[in-house]
Amino acid sequence: MTLAAPVSSPVASTGEGHFAGAATHHYGIASGLRSEWIKLRTVRSTWWTLISMVILTVGIAAIAGVAETGNWKTASLPERLTFDPTGVSLRGLLLSQLVIGVLGVLVISSEYGTGTIRSTLAAIPNRPLVLVTKAAVFAAVAVVVGEVLSFAGFFVGQTLLTSPAPHATLLQPNVLRAVVGGGLTVAVLGLFALGLASIVRHTAGAITTYVGVLLVMPIIIQALPSTISHAVGKYLPFNISDVMTSTRHAFDQAPSLSPWTGFALLCGYAVTALAVGGWLMVRRDA
Repeated sequence: MTLAAPVSSPVASTGEGHFAGAATHHYGIASGLRSEWIKLRTVRSTWWTLISMVILTVGIAAIAGVAETGNWKTASLPERLTFDPTGVSLRGLLLSQLVIGVLGVLVISSEYGTGTIRSTLAAIPNRPLVLVTKAAVFAAVAVVVGEVLSFAGFFVGQTLLTSPAPHATLLQPNVLRAVVGGGLTVAVLGLFALGLASIVRHTAGAITTYVGVLLVMPIIIQALPSTISHAVGKYLPFNISDVMTSTRHAFDQAPSLSPWTGFALLCGYAVTALAVGGWLMVRRDA
């Protein structure tokens, strides 16, 4: 009786064959999006960061509402004239911008840190597609979370901001723009952090860079002569965010871009960081 010799599989015979076989599969954007969604929602860091954002945004809105109500009777005339109840309720978004930046960094830097990025790139060899799907899934989550938190912070803050202090409604001029813009700003800054992480590829380094751009750079610029600080400061992400989440400004505030012009520039920062990160992903080894 003659037995036929088994035909060896090129995929099973060598490591090179395995990756070559994997590469022959055509993974489209839909598969990439499903993969990134599973990664994002199944890690504990995502849920911890989102819970932190809820506590910070809503908690600070509540504290600010109560505090401003108590301080209103002793406020000076300039303080009353420039009082912005909307901005008071959205103060917690600043810390949420820091937290969403950490999550944006972890979306990609954690894979480089653990080495699992090699598996991702083996499954989807198209490296720009990998970054696009990561950014798309993260952006969708960040926009939803940012808007929910912005509206929640606004309503909680206004509920606790009682007479004699004035309060705001969404129907008043620029209020809806500020609340919606606050959520969008959170999402765009998260994407900016993701772009920085794709460039740096190291969690601590990317977070440090993000915090430096968002918080440290405004302090440095503010220490320069006013002719320089006023000319440069209006282009910084921190100042753009402040304008976007406010409806009025103090008399002595430095010149700033209009809300939507600044937001467009902020989007440009995020797109540029992601584009540079995608270009470097193609040129560098995993």
